[in-house]
Amino acid sequence: MAELTHFDDKGDAHMVDVSQKPVTARVATAEGHIKMLPDTLDIVMKGSAKKGDVLGVARLAGIMAAKRTADLIPLCHPLPISQVVLELVAQPEECCVTVAATVRTTGQTGVEMEALTAVSVALLTVYDMLKAVDRGMVIEGIKVVLKDGGKSGRYEVKR
Repeated sequence: MAELTHFDDKGDAHMVDVSQKPVTARVATAEGHIKMLPDTLDIVMKGSAKKGDVLGVARLAGIMAAKRTADLIPLCHPLPISQVVLELVAQPEECCVTVAATVRTTGQTGVEMEALTAVSVALLTVYDMLKAVDRGMVIEGIKVVLKDGGKSGRYEVKR
């Protein structure tokens, strides 16, 4: 098992020094979903939510969140993000909306946290925009499904 890098020899939390790591192209994709009542999903699909375009607003919230990850997660490095792409899909057969976020950078550390933050905030935004009609929505399954670049190489969830 790999050593935890965010703790020093005394066990104190610290920011990892990445200054000696090479700059490489890096990408990460995370995904998750929010389950809801069929009538709630119908509102999303018809675009009739009182607060506006649920998926469009959630997409923008996810992009903004990815760019602010270092402000939210104490030991994350601020990174020059080159691209954030969010895909939000209504899934009638599962009665949910799935969100996938892919983040790219060229840097000395990966963008998994940015992808996870983008998905989390996008899903929270869906909840916020629909909570007036469905307080029982459930956010689930947030996980990294792809990470590539850097010393540890490629990690991908096999489907």
